Amino acid sequence: MNQILRPSDARGDADFGWLKSKHTFSFGSYFDPNHIGFGALRVINEDRVAPSGGFPTHPHQNMEIISYVVSGGLEHKDSLGTGSVIRPGDLQRMSAGTGVRHSEYNHSATEPVHFLQIWIVPEADGLTPSYEQKAFAENERQDTLRLIGSRDGRDGSVVIHQDVDLYASLLTADKSVAFDIKPGRKVWLQIVKGKISVDGQALAAGDGLGLLDAGTINLAAQENAEFLLFDLTA
Repeated sequence: MNQILRPSDARGDADFGWLKSKHTFSFGSYFDPNHIGFGALRVINEDRVAPSGGFPTHPHQNMEIISYVVSGGLEHKDSLGTGSVIRPGDLQRMSAGTGVRHSEYNHSATEPVHFLQIWIVPEADGLTPSYEQKAFAENERQDTLRLIGSRDGRDGSVVIHQDVDLYASLLTADKSVAFDIKPGRKVWLQIVKGKISVDGQALAAGDGLGLLDAGTINLAAQENAEFLLFDLTA
């Protein structure tokens, strides 16, 4: 199968003291012409923010900005008047559209927060800024592929303004799930925790894998694992 392997230790690196970040694709001062994005998927940053640290208020435009918290709590405030704390199992989507300002801080003064910051290019510029956040319980994601984000918000998923389906899974050791990549589609897998194999290709926490061919893939956990699957137009 035609694929793009992105090992964890090959990612871009940023360390600001209060923030330690790994960049799957080019971001900020890190640029790799071979890893600018994957279809509409533009950014996957694995961020760890120190207690009470965070990103002060800053602007965005014309981007779907998604936060997936692995551990801890991420406090969000924006110019739409939204204020929330994002916890493990939550998915937050902010459509920057014509322009929005927001801040993100570690909600805890004693514990770090670990989360994935994901950017997806929207289907059109100039969308009206909006915000959505939903919680997906562990039992909804356990040993299955749970749809958590989609263009049409089906099955209780968060609306993403792009032709993408985003799935989350908590896969128990020795369990497996299958996914059918349809013609005209491609898939990006991002491993959050643990170890899985994809048709024999071993992947561990932090690794990414792009799959470019149609067909059924089998994902098997070598140990308890957590991962995201992005189903995108080719």
